[in-house]
Amino acid sequence: MSIKKYNFQTVLLALLLVQIAFTGCEDEISPTLEEAPQIVVIDAWINNKPEPQVIKVMGTQPYFDNTLPTGLSGAIVQVADENLEVYDFIETAPGEYTWTPQNGETFGTIGLQYGLNVEYNGVTYNSISKLNNVPPVDSISFTFEEEDGPFPEGYFAEFWSRDLVGEGDSYWIKTFKNGVYQGKPGEINTAFDAGFSAGGSIDGLIFIPPIRFGVNSFEEDENGDLQAPYLPGDSIYVELHSITNEAFYFLNEVQFQTDRPGGFAELFATPLSNVVTNIIPSDENVEVVGFFNVSAVSGKGKRLVE
Repeated sequence: MSIKKYNFQTVLLALLLVQIAFTGCEDEISPTLEEAPQIVVIDAWINNKPEPQVIKVMGTQPYFDNTLPTGLSGAIVQVADENLEVYDFIETAPGEYTWTPQNGETFGTIGLQYGLNVEYNGVTYNSISKLNNVPPVDSISFTFEEEDGPFPEGYFAEFWSRDLVGEGDSYWIKTFKNGVYQGKPGEINTAFDAGFSAGGSIDGLIFIPPIRFGVNSFEEDENGDLQAPYLPGDSIYVELHSITNEAFYFLNEVQFQTDRPGGFAELFATPLSNVVTNIIPSDENVEVVGFFNVSAVSGKGKRLVE
């Protein structure tokens, strides 16, 4: 096949896809998908906040099933540190396994490694995570900004913190507005040292502005225009979670897989796939998804007073 002919067929195919995308179809189709076997999902993100820690063991469901994942009961769930201190997670609801602190204690010791052990249906699932240190959130500030492109005028928040000295620290910045966690895929805010990724040579510095301003979430009005993220009377609480480098890459891949543009662009997007897990089953023929991470947490809040 000549290059000219190949290019012509490529252009023809692209034009056909454009015509399909913008013409639309009136006929409904209901594709029948083969039923895949259920896969175990282990959601094991725990931290040293003085509150109960929960590990979820769930099962995947058919693609078009929009109900919540099924909790898997009857598992044995434990976490142990390198000194062999064992934390038993007891089932408190279907698929939810909880460790409850006693007498004001918190989970774990900074600097130690922790091993996850889940036994379910004859298979053992294991993983390892380190409880890394976390810097304090020094302060939170509000500034009034003029309208700039798609961003409206109004009050914007910014948190201030400095990366720990020593290259290779990773963080997950979580934001709560008026007590509500801002957890949409597009709101995942992570940092590697004080920047976006490894190799930035910004170890031990104040977090860069895009990460500091990542605590601002935008809602749209009935016309589709962005609204100011904060109004007088609103409150913000910022938590800084230490995470492993593996967890950093996991969260970035989760955001890439779930925060997708939709529409015609999806025709050329990378296909969806399971995000790589750090959990290993004892049976190599068994699949598992999810992640295990142990975090130290610091935080600070503020209310906007005009």
